[in-house]
Amino acid sequence: MEIIYIAAGVGLLPAALACFLKNKAAKAALSLVSLLGLFVFSAMLAGFVLPSFIGAHGFWLPFAVCGGVFAAFMLFAWKPFNPKARRKAACALIIAPVLLSAVLAGPALYRQSMPQAPGEEINLWQYTPFGDAKHESYYNYTLVENLNEEPSLQLQNDLPRLDGATALYPLYSAFVRAVYPARDYSPYEDLRDDGLALEPIAVCSRTGRAFENLLDGYADVIFLMGVSDEQRAMAEGRGIVLELTAIGREAFVFFVNKRNSITDLSIKDIKAIYSGEAANWQDVGGNNAEIKAYQRPDESGSQTMLKQIMWDTAIAPAPKEDVYDLMMGMYQRVAGYRNYKNSLGYSFLYYIRDMINEDKVKYLSIEGIFPARENIASGAYPFANDFYAITASRDGEYLNEGRRGNIKKLLEWIKSPQGQYLVEATGYVPAGRERNET
Repeated sequence: MEIIYIAAGVGLLPAALACFLKNKAAKAALSLVSLLGLFVFSAMLAGFVLPSFIGAHGFWLPFAVCGGVFAAFMLFAWKPFNPKARRKAACALIIAPVLLSAVLAGPALYRQSMPQAPGEEINLWQYTPFGDAKHESYYNYTLVENLNEEPSLQLQNDLPRLDGATALYPLYSAFVRAVYPARDYSPYEDLRDDGLALEPIAVCSRTGRAFENLLDGYADVIFLMGVSDEQRAMAEGRGIVLELTAIGREAFVFFVNKRNSITDLSIKDIKAIYSGEAANWQDVGGNNAEIKAYQRPDESGSQTMLKQIMWDTAIAPAPKEDVYDLMMGMYQRVAGYRNYKNSLGYSFLYYIRDMINEDKVKYLSIEGIFPARENIASGAYPFANDFYAITASRDGEYLNEGRRGNIKKLLEWIKSPQGQYLVEATGYVPAGRERNET
């Protein structure tokens, strides 16, 4: 930024000095230096500063403003008119570009000044089972919950490989901390990479990739909010039986910008919005503003939940720019001022409330029921759903022969009081029923 200030000084100081000189040659030289300095200053503003505020289409604005300022200085330096005419002309040359700038750039600058949501994805290193040993000692720094007693299960060899959704990583990381041996467990490793110094054991590939890892035998247990019809069909086509073990309950929530007047939606409203039938907040009891209903990719866990809510109502295709690969992207758009107050997003409550831990969106009640913990536990909140530890089997056996015994032991332990204690301590509502799906 220093070079921009230097260019501004080179543009303004010679012009001001020229107003006090009588030598025409010196005055002309200073005027030329001033013109070049202001041109460079305008080019820097147009190329590096303004595009982030008002876009590339406003590139001409700094040239107009600086041109007016330069012309005003030249009126006093060369005195082409009488004093009264010079003053009027100079005022017009300065005021006109300033007013134009205020009209065109003012709103954008105001939006830029407003607080924004955090600009990066959740850092999963802080949820590793034993901390990041590359930078901290074991047990020295991690946000995962610790078991309040000695675990009844301890695994040392043939460790089941775990994968899953981002929102559930802190939970199954806590399972690893309690039951697995202490070592590095990177959330970002690839279960398919066998060339690492330490075998990948507990990673977070997110919903779609984790499901592929399960079917291909690279993951033994994956932790997801549910399974889509497309995923069930994929497993069935490969002769694989999916076992969904319910290990907890979570709320699927819809949220809006805090400045939105809406506080409650019905299921009918949600279907109308995401089918495209309702395009204005007035249609569902809000203010007169277009609804920006964001979506996630089809393979994501949250999009699977939206499909279940929509049931037999088709979801209207969203513009490409309104579909967010990462949940953080959707949150940022709804929470940020520049996203406008007409946005609508959805997620699982734990991800927004505990992992992002920002108070910049407003959760909506559904059918008049708020996603409070007691409403999730009782099932009163309409979108309170089980989430699962999911395994794959063929001909009645888990896919990885060497780890079959420990897979079963781990699942039983997760359903035990100790496993359910970690479910609750992490921030979810415990659950404990099991069902098979093919």
